[in-house]
Amino acid sequence: MPRKLDSDSQIGRRLSLRDLHLFFTVVQHGSMAKAAAQLGISQPNVSEVIADLEHALAARLFDRRPRGVEPTLYGKALLKRTRVVFDELRQGVREIEFLSDPAVGEVRIRCSEAAMATFLLRPMQEFWEAYPKVVLRVDELPVDLYSGLRERTHDLNLTWCVAPFSRDDVGNDVNVEFLFDDQLVIVAGLQSRWARRRKVDLAELQSEPWILGSTNTANYAYIADAFRAHGLAMPKIALETLSVPLRAHFLLTGRLIGAMSKSVASQSPVKILPIKLPVRPWPFAIFTLKDRTLSPAADRFIAHLRKFARSGPANRPITHG
Repeated sequence: MPRKLDSDSQIGRRLSLRDLHLFFTVVQHGSMAKAAAQLGISQPNVSEVIADLEHALAARLFDRRPRGVEPTLYGKALLKRTRVVFDELRQGVREIEFLSDPAVGEVRIRCSEAAMATFLLRPMQEFWEAYPKVVLRVDELPVDLYSGLRERTHDLNLTWCVAPFSRDDVGNDVNVEFLFDDQLVIVAGLQSRWARRRKVDLAELQSEPWILGSTNTANYAYIADAFRAHGLAMPKIALETLSVPLRAHFLLTGRLIGAMSKSVASQSPVKILPIKLPVRPWPFAIFTLKDRTLSPAADRFIAHLRKFARSGPANRPITHG
């Protein structure tokens, strides 16, 4: 067990930002040799700094492996706090830049592809036009939804809270802010014979070919529940995808039926069919890391999204040019 450091002043004398940066680089590369090459110093220098850190903390930070190194339990604890230190420093630099020029900065976003390609186009465009010097860095959400937040590589996530959703499932370190309530709707292509109907019964669509997500998605589960509630078997799935371009293309043929959120459907070239589905909450939300200082640009972007949400995102048309 590592001994307790005598005082806060000792920590300041023994741990420098340069040493922590070197430690962080070794973790990133999984190798002292690769870290040395990245930093432009010799491998013995890297080994010496790591040895000094381990001596100062009285704990082994890395397990040496034949193909490199990996952090120990103590190394992982230091890594977690090191990320916070450097993230706060970066945010401090950005805040200084913002104070000298309130229009500059960057916002790092992870977002659902469907939202990114439809109703979020407008607020992103409006924000960029208002703050052209701010860089929006947008990536698609990974399988591990919150990894970018916890690793502090992204400022916020934007996506739907798929039922059954619980704040407890997110984790105590992630904050959830609901922007607006959404709902699933059934859609057809604008040229479809169903698009011209004022009344459509769900049973009439049972023999039609459908576009839905895979069986483990809310998109599929909601429709399955709707057919089951009417005592009907699931229809034939002709195309299994949640890709917005693919769904738009095949719905345009007029032969297929699909289901998507109202916010996405309202910004797509489709017709929302007059079919009532069981009401199931499907809120769209902002996810951020708790107790993390966001940059002024990120705060301003979130405020812009709140204003956009109050205007009713599912009903506002997107204009181009």
